[in-house]
This record gives sequence, structure tokens and C-alpha cells, in this order.
Amino acid sequence: MEFLYCKLEIFVPESHLEAVREALRAVDAGHIGRYDSCLSCHPVTGFWRPLDSASPYLGQAGELCSAPEVKVEAACRTEQVDAAIAAVKAVHPYEEPVINAIPLYRTGL
Repeated sequence: MEFLYCKLEIFVPESHLEAVREALRAVDAGHIGRYDSCLSCHPVTGFWRPLDSASPYLGQAGELCSAPEVKVEAACRTEQVDAAIAAVKAVHPYEEPVINAIPLYRTGL
């Protein structure tokens, strides 16, 4: 089965939300009909533990860390997913950003 759309889920510090919004807009992710720049944001708490070889944005190696983040969700045409992920990675502060591309079986689009 081929999917026309994916949902992008991106976890980012709120300080970088605007940069991620602009990156998604620049590659036309979040374009729905006669609207662009469509996305949703939800406050979440992220947890992680950097390993010895990590260069974390926040925290120290071996230390369990947590911080407030924003979960950004946007629809994206499947053929745009690679460009959208690359655009987000270019502005994201994390060494290993969490960016999920989830195929959408059915949408209202």
C-alpha cells in the first residue's frame, strides 16, 4: 500500500520552535489545501541519558536528564519527507533529534 501523506512528529526545545516552523514551511510541509504552515504543538517532558561519547545540548554524560520540550506535528506529502527531515535537522539543536515520519492510512485531506 502506498501512502500519500505522513505525519511528522518532532520533539524540540521551545526556544527552537520558530526555527523548526520556518524550516517546515520552507519545504512546504504542513500544506493542507489552500493553507500552508499548518502544524500543532503540544508541551511534553523529554527524558534522556547521554552516553560517554555524546555531546548533549543539555545534560552530562551518564546523568539522567529531563527538560520541557514541544512536540510538533505536521502533515507532509510522502515525497517531501526526506527534504522535511533534512530541513529540521539543519536547525535543530540536538545531536540526535527525534523526528518521526508516520504514514497516514487515511486523512481528511
